Amino acid sequence: MSYFKHHVFFCCNQRAEGEACCNALGASAAQTYAKDRIGQLKLKGQGKIRINKAGCLDRCDEGPVLVVYPEGVWYTYVDNEDIEEIIQEHLVHGRIVERLKI
Repeated sequence: MSYFKHHVFFCCNQRAEGEACCNALGASAAQTYAKDRIGQLKLKGQGKIRINKAGCLDRCDEGPVLVVYPEGVWYTYVDNEDIEEIIQEHLVHGRIVERLKI
């Protein structure tokens, strides 16, 4: 069994100005929001959920992106409402958010 039920990686890579990258589209703020929400929901820790920053996940043109393991589901998002939907639907209830899946 995995240490975490879900392990979420937010691409927070920052490239040179003018180059596509997730961080320029608010990835670090989204990761902070997700991490804080998981804490508020008391879903943090062993057997629960871990939210991490990652370097380049090599999907810059689809960004910002995050990936949820162990399922290996990739998402894009626009704002905290999208992040909240991923948290509630996928992480809490186990339902993939098809409209945000890439």
